[in-house]
Amino acid sequence: MEQNLKKQLYDFCKNFADNRVSRIRKDIADFKESLNSETKSSAGDKHETGRAMIQLELEKSGVQLAEAEKMAKVLDMVNIKTKTDFVGLGNLVKTNKANYFLGISAGEFKGDGISVYCISSETPMGKLLFGKEKQDVVTFNTNEITINEIL
Repeated sequence: MEQNLKKQLYDFCKNFADNRVSRIRKDIADFKESLNSETKSSAGDKHETGRAMIQLELEKSGVQLAEAEKMAKVLDMVNIKTKTDFVGLGNLVKTNKANYFLGISAGEFKGDGISVYCISSETPMGKLLFGKEKQDVVTFNTNEITINEIL
């Protein structure tokens, strides 16, 4: 059961990362196409402003793509079969407040009657949980959170 849930969480994160990379790549292709059609269409100040705006969006998308690809690489390092006493990548951490899967920041997973927040070890909560063990208590936003289980 727990291994199946961890697989579902991993797949949820993988789909999130893959979809993000695909979406950004499509945006970049669209911007490049717009840039090419903008080049062919007209001249003047309005034309230059349009090209500059598209160029900015293209650069912004390039940065987003690099971040999304980095996210996918982190996920490639996640081993969901690991059984450890300390919180690390690939662990499902059950606490008295919420459940967390340490992989990438992919939002909330809901399934099998459980809600799990998929977080990166770089998030504030991820940093607090990382390296802790069962029954450790961490404080987040004045809330005391007890680690009940590490899967």
